[in-house]
Amino acid sequence: MFAQVHYPESLSKEELDEYLLEGWFRNGQRIFTTNFLNFDDQLYSAIWLRINIHTLEPEKGLAKLAKLNAGFTMSIQQASITPEKEALFQKYKTGVTFSAAQSLQTLLYGDSTMDIFPTLEITLFDNGKLIALGYFDTGLKSVAGIISFYDPEYKKNSLGKYLILLKLQYCKDNQFDFFYPGYFAPYYPAFDYKLQIGRESLSYLRLENNAWESIDTFVPEKNPYQTMVTMLTTMEQRLKEVEISGAVFNYTFFEANIIPTLRGLNLFDFPVFLSCFNYSHQNVHLLIVYDVIYQCYHLVECKSVWKSEDVEEKPGFYSGHLLKMNKHVCSTKTPDEMAAILAKALLPKQDSNS
Repeated sequence: MFAQVHYPESLSKEELDEYLLEGWFRNGQRIFTTNFLNFDDQLYSAIWLRINIHTLEPEKGLAKLAKLNAGFTMSIQQASITPEKEALFQKYKTGVTFSAAQSLQTLLYGDSTMDIFPTLEITLFDNGKLIALGYFDTGLKSVAGIISFYDPEYKKNSLGKYLILLKLQYCKDNQFDFFYPGYFAPYYPAFDYKLQIGRESLSYLRLENNAWESIDTFVPEKNPYQTMVTMLTTMEQRLKEVEISGAVFNYTFFEANIIPTLRGLNLFDFPVFLSCFNYSHQNVHLLIVYDVIYQCYHLVECKSVWKSEDVEEKPGFYSGHLLKMNKHVCSTKTPDEMAAILAKALLPKQDSNS
C-alpha cells in the first residue's frame, strides 16, 4: 500500500526507530506513511530522507549562524504548547506558501488526549521574546525533525536552517545514528532546502526496493509518480494503435486510506491509472496501473464503495467514485502484451455492450 496510517496506543523508542526506518512520520498522535502528494491539484512523489549522523561532516554554516545569532538565548527541553508558542506559529504561517497545520495543537496532538511521542523542543529567545521554535521526536538511535518555525521579522537570521543544524548537533552530542527530516517532493521547491543540509550524509528511501540510497543517485525525472505517468501514457498510445480507447487520470482519492473515517477499508491507492474503454457495469471499473516496485502493468477490476453525486471533475483527475480493488486480472511486463490481452479478451465485451 502506498498510503497507510497507524494509531498506536503506546510507542517505545525502539518502535519509533523502526517506523522511521520504513519511511513513516508522525501526524498528531498517529503515525503515517505516503508515497504521493497533492499540492494545488498537481501530484508529486513523496521522497523520504534521512541523514547519517556518523558520516556527517562539521557544518561550516553552524558556526557562522551561531555567531550571527549569538545574542539569542537557546535552550532544549521537554516539548510543550503555550499561547506564546501558538501565536508564533500563527505568525509564521502568514509568511509561507505551503499549507501548514491549523495549529500546534493540531500538529502535535490532533484530536487525541494521549501523548505517545517522546518530543523535545529547541527555543530561541531575543531579550525574553520567543522568536524561533523547533520540535523533534527522539527514538533509541534515531531522531525525527517534526517542524521548525520562526518570527518572519527575523528572516535574515536564517533561523529555520539554524534550528535544523541545532537538531543535528544534538544528535551528534547524544550519539544518535540517524536524523529523519521528513520528505521532499521533486519539482516542488518548498522542501528543497532539506537537500542542502548534510548533503554528504543524506539518503533517500527508494520505493522500488525499499532501501536507503545516497541522494546523489536520485534521478528527479524518474521519480515514482513521473514513471507511472510515462509508462501509462505509453500504454495509452499502444492501445490506440489496436483501436482500444483509454485515458490516463490522476486519482483524487489516492490518500483515502489515511483518512480516519475510512480506516481499515484498504482502498485503491494508486495515484494515477489508465481507464480502459469507458467500461463500467454496476459500478465496476477496469483500470490499468503501472507498478514501479515490480516494474510491470496490472489490469485490475475496482469496485465503487462511494459515488459522489455533485463532484466537479478537475481536468485530468478522476473523482466520481471512491474505489476499492475487487480483482487482479493479469500482469504484463510490456505494453504490447497488455494490448494483445485486451484486444483478444476484452474488446468483444465492448462491442457487445455498444
